Amino acid sequence: MKRVADRLLIAGVGLIGGSLALALRQRGLVGEIVGLGRSRRNMRVALERGIIDRVERDPARAAEGVDLVVVAVPVGAIAAVVAGLAPHLPERAVITDAGSVKGPVVGAVERTLGASASRFCGAHPIAGTENSGAAAATATLLEAERCVLTPTPRTSRTTVRRTRALWAGAGMRVETLPAAEHDPIFALVSHLPHIAAFALVQTVADAGSASRALTYAAGGFRDGTRVAGSSPEMWADIFLANRRAVTKAIDQFVGSCTRLRNAIAAEDREALEAALADAQRVRRRLSSPGHASARRRRP
Repeated sequence: MKRVADRLLIAGVGLIGGSLALALRQRGLVGEIVGLGRSRRNMRVALERGIIDRVERDPARAAEGVDLVVVAVPVGAIAAVVAGLAPHLPERAVITDAGSVKGPVVGAVERTLGASASRFCGAHPIAGTENSGAAAATATLLEAERCVLTPTPRTSRTTVRRTRALWAGAGMRVETLPAAEHDPIFALVSHLPHIAAFALVQTVADAGSASRALTYAAGGFRDGTRVAGSSPEMWADIFLANRRAVTKAIDQFVGSCTRLRNAIAAEDREALEAALADAQRVRRRLSSPGHASARRRRP
């Protein structure tokens, strides 16, 4: 397979950026990998693990001779990072990101790039764990997972092709989706589960006997709250960037909880069992052999 980049710049060498670098390097699809980041400790780990070849802290030096850029920083910082790099990038360099919110991010980046917006294609690699940083990166994290591209009418065909080749080169199944459709979907299936996990942990923490209750926490609590161990900085950015869709999803979730609460309070076993059975049927579809999620590797 042809190289996706002779010189790849990764701004934000964390779980996703680092895993992408490892996957491409393992497959021989990239030449030099340059890392741009604010944490000296994290960048040292990235160097020690062979994720990147060198570190640059100056955007102008980092952009020199680069033919592809991946911005894998918290969503609230993506446009600012692009703004710092864009004036120094070679004309043919393509830019993509790894944010899980697309509408506001793509809009901000295109405004930042102005006439050169054709070189940017938004991307959302759907993979991860509750861990973060270069130390958590693995060469297999992205393998067989979905990556959603969100090109706009301003995105050039060449940019889309090269962005697709990048993520597919890491072993991902790449598809496209308009940003306006992407954000409400992921508010429900990604952002809301994190809200629920954070809220569940906080509920127990706020209880008078929290420390005692946690000593009895078993598989159900641990599995249901695993993602509450994720980066607060990253998820605060995501929730705020996608706030309209997220608040709507929370309202729907509160409605579902209220219906269950009312059935329990009224001792309405028939209504309670019917609601639980509906949820069970939907959940079982996720585990059916033909469903995409059943084919994906679990992090």
